[in-house]
Amino acid sequence: MKNKSVGQLPTTVADAPLPTEEVDPDAALVAEFLAGDRAAFDALVRRHQAAVQRLVLRYVKTEADAKDIAQVAFVRAFEKLSEFRGEAAFRTWLFRIAINLALNHVRGTRPDLAPIGDVAAFTTSLETSRLVAAEVWRKVSARLDDLPPKQRLALELRIFHDLSFEEVAAIGGFSVQSAKANFHHAIKRLRDLLPAAT
Repeated sequence: MKNKSVGQLPTTVADAPLPTEEVDPDAALVAEFLAGDRAAFDALVRRHQAAVQRLVLRYVKTEADAKDIAQVAFVRAFEKLSEFRGEAAFRTWLFRIAINLALNHVRGTRPDLAPIGDVAAFTTSLETSRLVAAEVWRKVSARLDDLPPKQRLALELRIFHDLSFEEVAAIGGFSVQSAKANFHHAIKRLRDLLPAAT
């Protein structure tokens, strides 16, 4: 049977990627940038800019601040990419930079939570109907500020950015088990706000 893949086949079993091994979709662009191709970094910015701005907006609450902090995050990534070890995906590393900058921006203040239009993600995670989710969103959004920081981070990264627990752990700087526990504790606290079924 002919192999339809383009490029060279692995020469040894050790060269072949493991079937369960996740490949960073940004690895090629990172390698191109590190080899001197600055256009590769532009491609990384285009790929992740909207997601980084959405992530930061959950903390800083104004579009202007979110754009500014996202821009600073990309500048930091540009400056530090030679130090990127590849132990996590580029996106995970970039999100961690952005979150740290956003948290530094709001340190000492208690920001209001901006309305989130992604009711579908919220609905699925709380296992409730869209109508109920829309009705309780105001109460829940106020409650998010009351969650411990690790629970809030785990919840927001899982629900609103659809990250794996491994990515949440890498961004948050804690174990995968801790990421799962923080997420589930946050969901339990938010479920308490749901009206009792009649």
